[in-house]
Amino acid sequence: MNQKNQVSQQISASPRPAVSASPLRFALIGTGGIAQTYAQAFQQSDCCQLVAVADINQDSVKAFAEPFGAKAFSDYKTLAENSEIDAVIISTPPNSHPEIAMYFMNRGTNVLCEKPLCLSVAEARKMIETAEKSNVVFTMATKFRYCEDVVKAKAILASGVLGDIVQFENAFTAKVDMSKRWNSNFEISGGGVLMDNGTHSVDIIRYFLGAITEVLAVETGKTQDLSVDENVKLLAKTENGIAASVDLTWGINKELPNFISVYGTNGTLHIGWQASKYKLNSSPDWEVFGKGYDKVQAFRSKIENFRNAIVAGEELLTKPADALASVEVIEAAYKSLNQNLWQKVVEKSESAAK
Repeated sequence: MNQKNQVSQQISASPRPAVSASPLRFALIGTGGIAQTYAQAFQQSDCCQLVAVADINQDSVKAFAEPFGAKAFSDYKTLAENSEIDAVIISTPPNSHPEIAMYFMNRGTNVLCEKPLCLSVAEARKMIETAEKSNVVFTMATKFRYCEDVVKAKAILASGVLGDIVQFENAFTAKVDMSKRWNSNFEISGGGVLMDNGTHSVDIIRYFLGAITEVLAVETGKTQDLSVDENVKLLAKTENGIAASVDLTWGINKELPNFISVYGTNGTLHIGWQASKYKLNSSPDWEVFGKGYDKVQAFRSKIENFRNAIVAGEELLTKPADALASVEVIEAAYKSLNQNLWQKVVEKSESAAK
C-alpha cells in the first residue's frame, strides 16, 4: 500500500459511528456569546433537544429560548426544579462553574461544562469527585477535538507518513477588544489570554502529543492595558520529548492562515481556518484533506458525543482526565509566568479522573 492510500484509509476510518435514538433533553445555563453557537448546533442536531434555558438577563433568555420552544428561567435552580432534563451545558463564566456543576450533579443530571473548567486544580478535582459519587457523565466542553480537520490530522500523524514529529505549533492570534468583557476580569476569569485561549492550546497539544511535562510562559507586553495577561508565548515539553510552541494574543491580528502546524522528519501538516493540507518531503505537491475550521460542526459533534456517551456508553473524546489535565497545565503555566522559569507539570489525571 502506498503512502497516499495509507493516509486515505486512516482518514476514512476516523469519524465516530452514529448512534440513533430519541433526542436527549438538554438545558443551557448562560446565554452569552458562546451560547449562540450552541443554538446553531442544537438547530442542526436530530438527537439533542434544547428544552430549558437560564440566564439572569430576562430579555436575553426569553429571546434565546423562543425559537426552540424551550422554557426560560432567571436562575439555574428554578430551572432545575421546574424542568425535565437529562443533561445541562454550563456556559457561564468559569468562577461560577463549580457551584452550578455540582448542584446539577447532586441532582443526578449529566454535566457538560464550558472551558476553562474552573480556576484551580482543587476545584477541578472536587467537580470530578462529585460526578463520580453522583454517577453522572461529566466533562469539559472543548471544541477542537471535535473539528473534522483536527480528527483527520491526528489520523494522518498516526499513519506515520510524516515520520517522527519534531515540532508542533499552535496560534490563536486576533485583535479583540476585551476591556469590557468578563474574560479580562481576574476575579471572574482567573487570568487572561493564557487562561482563555491557552486552555484550548493545552488540550490540542495533549490530544496530538500526550501528556505535557513542563511549561514556560512569557508575557510579551500590553496592547490594551488590561489587568490580566494579553499576549503570551507558551512553550511546552511533552512526555514524548516533543517541543510545542503556542502564540496567544488578544492584541495583534496576525492573520495567520493556520492555527496548527506539525513538522515531521518526512513532511509538514497545516490545519487552517479555511483549508487543511500536508506535504511529504518526497512530493512537490500539497495534499488538501479538509475545508478548515467549522465551529458549528465542532459544537454539534461535541454535544452529540456527550449525548451518545450518556445513552449508549460511547467514549468521550474529551474525558474528565483531559479536563483535569488542562487545569493542571494552565495552573503550572501561570506559576511559570509569574516566576519566569520552566515549571514542571504533575498530571494526576489518570488516578484522579477516569
